[in-house]
Amino acid sequence: MNLSLDRSLAAVLVPVFALRGQHDLGIGDIAALREFIAWAARSGFSLVKILPINETGGDHSPYNAISSRALEPTTIDTQPGELPDLRQADFDEVLAASASPSSPDLEHVDYPRVKALKRRLLEKAFERFNHGAYRRATGRGLAFRQFLEMEGPWLQHYALFRVLMGHYAGSEMWDRWSPEHRTPQEAEHWLGTLPKRRSEELRKRMRYFCYVQWIAFEQWRNVKAHANQAGIALMGDIPFGVSFYSADVWANPTQFQGQWCGGTPPDTTFKHDAFVQKWGQNWGIPLYDWKVMQADGFRWWRDRVHGVREFFDLFRIDHILGFYRIYAFPWRPDRNPEFLPLTVEQARERLNGETPRFHPHPDDTDKHKAANRESGELLLRAIIEEAGPGRLVGEDLGEVPDYVRPSLASLGIAGYKIPYWEMQADGRLVEGRKYERLSLAMYGTHDHAPLKAMWESLAAASQGADGLPARAEMQRLGAFAGIAPDALPLEYTRDLHTALLRALFASNSWIAAVMITDLFARTERFNLPGVGAGNWTRRLHLPVAQLDSDESLPPLREMIAASQRLP
Repeated sequence: MNLSLDRSLAAVLVPVFALRGQHDLGIGDIAALREFIAWAARSGFSLVKILPINETGGDHSPYNAISSRALEPTTIDTQPGELPDLRQADFDEVLAASASPSSPDLEHVDYPRVKALKRRLLEKAFERFNHGAYRRATGRGLAFRQFLEMEGPWLQHYALFRVLMGHYAGSEMWDRWSPEHRTPQEAEHWLGTLPKRRSEELRKRMRYFCYVQWIAFEQWRNVKAHANQAGIALMGDIPFGVSFYSADVWANPTQFQGQWCGGTPPDTTFKHDAFVQKWGQNWGIPLYDWKVMQADGFRWWRDRVHGVREFFDLFRIDHILGFYRIYAFPWRPDRNPEFLPLTVEQARERLNGETPRFHPHPDDTDKHKAANRESGELLLRAIIEEAGPGRLVGEDLGEVPDYVRPSLASLGIAGYKIPYWEMQADGRLVEGRKYERLSLAMYGTHDHAPLKAMWESLAAASQGADGLPARAEMQRLGAFAGIAPDALPLEYTRDLHTALLRALFASNSWIAAVMITDLFARTERFNLPGVGAGNWTRRLHLPVAQLDSDESLPPLREMIAASQRLP
């Protein structure tokens, strides 16, 4: 597809899990994504942007996956016509045994129920495949064996990791497993010491997890081809980090510095989170050992990017600032409550002199800045080599060093433009027509409050003697949309909504992207940083087939065409 900078793109961002499709089992999957692709194409979009699709752990966060390569099984379309080894009778039997199969929660994903339901369907399909095509070495059986060979060590390590998770009641916390299970080598030895029948059962279970990945890989390749045929490009998302409790860290511990956890510096905007205000965000992701990775040509990162490229036309790297330097904690998140009341000096005493800091260097001197830029560009060039030119967008938000955006531009990586954060030296907003071409313009990501919710919050805060900052922010947004200060409504009206979207699409950015919640002027959130309960569960307010009936929807195709972004 033509995704060059001379073509302006209109994108819509939607989490796959949030989609509601015709054959809904309680979570969005590839079937629902196909429906959404058709809707996006009719509406005038040229790009559908999604969150990471790697397999999630107990917190269900797509940014804390248990594997950098394995795909989330719940994204698989498990309808009998799409899952070749599943018979209709098996499908009906599993759904009949499922609790309330015909009435899934319409507002939230019930992960325990959904994962159990899809697992039973996939297990039924695998049993038929294993006793048929696999044993008889048919064409499909040989294709599966070829997949095992091509995906190699990562797949075998992942499958063994998943089997061991089952041994520990689904827990991925490998550092709490028995010593004989804490490395792939020890676990393989343990398998060899088991009675033959038990060992064969577990190896068959490993084959099941490989089978699930084979099906997922095939379906995601097919949905990419389907999207491209409809004139839609797919944009994926690569988180900067991986979970400490992932198959990657378990199988390749020397590639990581597990004693340090990546995050962000203190941020006083998080009024609901005292720890973030005092210490920062502790994500729990282990730091990479860049020297070890560099020794083998960044093979782990190259393999990861190569895998993502199979399913997406271009992709975003979340927290690309981490390639230059990353703020890190010398303790894991479960110790956050212990450190919350401590002073810096008290924390240092407990940590042998260490405290949270930037790695490898703070940006406190020109020498450190130059070193951070040099090391970041070295890493990103390796990724660009694997991804291909013009395929990367970097999420460069937060506390951005002054050298990062020039560095990204020199590498041909598009950065972000959040309109109400793009300020001139005199405090005025930068006009959208003056945005750098190599950029992605968007009002907010999955971590930000939806546009309507933000406006309503500002409007409420603007009333009263201390409301000047809120009124000023509303006026900046109004100026971006071409609305005079005295014409700004306190309510988030349809006219305001339409004007803000028009202004975004009219910007000079290569990609103008809209969160699905902002597109429909919704206030629900998919994620509220620092708050675990309810995150990553919210579903769309309507099924995909009914989206056009929502009266909040502006004249999309017309405004996209007016901004020269129509495919």
